Parts: sequence; C-alpha cells; structure tokens
Amino acid sequence: MQSTSPSSSTQEPAPSPTPAPRSATVNVSGDLLWHNTLWTSAAIDARTTGTGSQFDFLPQLEALRPHVEAADLAVCHSEVPFAQEEGPFQNYPLFAAPPHAATAISEVGWDLCTTASNHSLDQGWDGLVHTIDVHESAGILTAGTYRTEAEATEPIIFTTGSGVKIAIVSQTYGLNGIAEPEGKGWSVDLMDSSKAIADAERAREGGADIVGVHMHAGDEYSSEVNQQQRTFAEEVTRSPAVDFVFGQHAHVPQPIDRVNDKWVVYGTGNLIAASGPAKPRTYDGYLAEIVFTEQTDGSFASGSAEFIPTFITPLKSGKPARVLVIADALRDGSAPADQLAASAARTRATVLSLGPAGLTERE
Repeated sequence: MQSTSPSSSTQEPAPSPTPAPRSATVNVSGDLLWHNTLWTSAAIDARTTGTGSQFDFLPQLEALRPHVEAADLAVCHSEVPFAQEEGPFQNYPLFAAPPHAATAISEVGWDLCTTASNHSLDQGWDGLVHTIDVHESAGILTAGTYRTEAEATEPIIFTTGSGVKIAIVSQTYGLNGIAEPEGKGWSVDLMDSSKAIADAERAREGGADIVGVHMHAGDEYSSEVNQQQRTFAEEVTRSPAVDFVFGQHAHVPQPIDRVNDKWVVYGTGNLIAASGPAKPRTYDGYLAEIVFTEQTDGSFASGSAEFIPTFITPLKSGKPARVLVIADALRDGSAPADQLAASAARTRATVLSLGPAGLTERE
C-alpha cells in the first residue's frame, strides 16, 4: 500500500507596497540687494548680539527661516557681488557687499542662490570669482556665474532629501554696460532662450527631474511685465525640458502666471533692500512656492502654487532693518498692522492680476 504524506501549503509572498509618489517644494524669493543702510543695520545687530563679528545680517532675515527651511529647495537671488571681508564696501552703482551676509543666507536655510544679474561684474572678474567662493564657503550652490568654462557647462543640480534632483538655469538681460572679461564670455549667462533650453536639456541628461529657469529681467520699479520677459517665458516653457520660470530685477512685485501650463513667477520684488522713501513699493515683496508631485511615468508636475507677502522695515532711529513675513507679523503684532495690511494688499493685487487658476495666498 502506497503511503501519502499530507500536502504542504505554500503561501504566496505579499506584494510589495507601491511606493508613494515623491514631491518637492521649491521656494523662490526676491533680490538680496545689500544697500549701505543694511550694513549699518548689521553693524548695530552685531553689537547687540555680541557675535564678535563686524556685521550680523541674521536678524534682518530671521523671520523668513520657517518658510525657507520648510522647502525642499530654497532659492535666493544674490544680486550684487561680495567684497573682501575687510572691505572696502561699496553701495550703488557699483556694489561690493560685506561677505558676512552669506553666513546669514546659509543659516536661514537657502540652498542655492542665482547670481546672474546686471551687477554680476560690478567688481570685475575678481569680484565675480570671489562672490562664488563666498557662497561656496557658506555651503550655498550658485547658478548663473562661473569661475571656469568647465563650470559653465556643468548643470547645477540640487538633490532633495527624498532624492528628487532639481536643476536651476540662471540668466540676466545685461551687465549695465560692463563687458564680460576678455576670453571669458562664458562667465555670466546672458538671456538667450535657446541657450536656456539647451542648458535645461543638458540638466535632464545629467539626471534632473525638475528644471527651473531664472531670468533677471524686467523694467525697474514697474509691476508690468515687459515684452522681453513675456517672450522669454513663452519660448522656454514650450520646451519639455523646462518645468517653471522665475525672476527678479524690477525691485517691485510682479505677477505670477501659467504659460504653456507651467508656472512663471515674473518677479518677486526685493527680499531685502533699502532704496529710500521715494520708492515705497521696493519694500514690498513675496516668497513663491511651487509643489511638484511625481507622476506615474516618473515625471513631475505642479498644478498649484502659493505666494507669501513680505515687507521690509527700514533702518530708522537706530532700529535695524528687518524683513517680515506679513501674515506672521500680523499675528504677533511685530509691526503696525495698517502698514503691513496695505503692503499685502498691493502685493496681492499685483501677483493675482493675471488670474491663473491654482494660485493662492498663504494665510
């Protein structure tokens, strides 16, 4: 008689859970335009905080920290070159800002600064190189100006904590009539939509999941978008290699729009500056945040964006300048409510003026 053994049951392995789609929040902000009264403010703060340094710029920017640190990639715009640590420091029209500001930029949480601007060569070739060195020493990436031709052809890619790779291309409309250093035409990226697209494509080939293009352009002190900005945004957003566009230069807030179904932040105003009472709107600004979500095909898309109005309080009666996040300052009563509300209303009207769907103000 043939014996039989009981059949052994086999269990199918449980299917691996589908990983949640990744996301990435990109935060962009206005010009870091270090006028001389801001150095004075930083000197006052240094004496108060007892840092032992000649300047302490951190208190001017500290209120921005929660919003900057929360982003997966926080991008600032270093509009002007840095001087040597001991100076001499220079104000408008040829800037040379105290390099101590870079420490504050890093501490607040910015990961990358765009450096292509009309002031990139205010201190010549040596100033351009030194400015990149200062950012690098503070742990901040830069895009738009370059120390070598090899750097100029290498994509600038930041990797977020979840592994999303975000590239930034930065260009400026001009250099205030200053010629690029002889034999170094690659040192500053000038506005050219074809080159911006080619650089974006190179970044994709280098592994970038998301590519943003920065333009330093617009009519100074005008909230109206000019033709150069419109044409550039239209051309670069046609490319599948480009995901969003953002800019500065006008020193006042400009609108946000969707062009070819991609976000275009035309101008975020000043983040920090001290242009004087004759230009009151230069104290208004905003942060813009775009959230990208991974799609089933591995690409990233964004359907919504937020803006966060800011306001600069100038140096007055020995009280140092500050950048305030208006909604936060209204909650804690750190500045006159009527002044803050008026600034937010001006910024809101401008930013929303083109009426893109999916754009909201963070309360």
